[in-house]
Amino acid sequence: MVTDTEGYIHIIEYLTAHLSLFENSTNSHSSNRSILEVIEYEMSQQIIDLCDQNEGLTFNDRNTIVREIDAIVYDLEELLAGMVNNPVTEDQVEFIKEFAILIKNLFDTEIHCRIIL
Repeated sequence: MVTDTEGYIHIIEYLTAHLSLFENSTNSHSSNRSILEVIEYEMSQQIIDLCDQNEGLTFNDRNTIVREIDAIVYDLEELLAGMVNNPVTEDQVEFIKEFAILIKNLFDTEIHCRIIL
């Protein structure tokens, strides 16, 4: 659905361009939550919003979306390798929120294109 699109590749490139935000983070304002916990939470929230906004999605559509999100989270775990269990900083939370919104926008676009076609 979205993981094989050019848009997804651009979003991953955007993440890799900002990896320094996750590397060597020594921000004293870190949280009790890990980077992975925030990724999972923010991605979940965006997908819940996506499904709520698109009531016409079938059960199969929703399952496809969940599988895609699992693949995206796996990609993030790979890219952020040894950092996903680190405490998350405020700057990282903001970036992750933005990233999750970009992913939701990809799904919105895909759903919209399918409806129009």
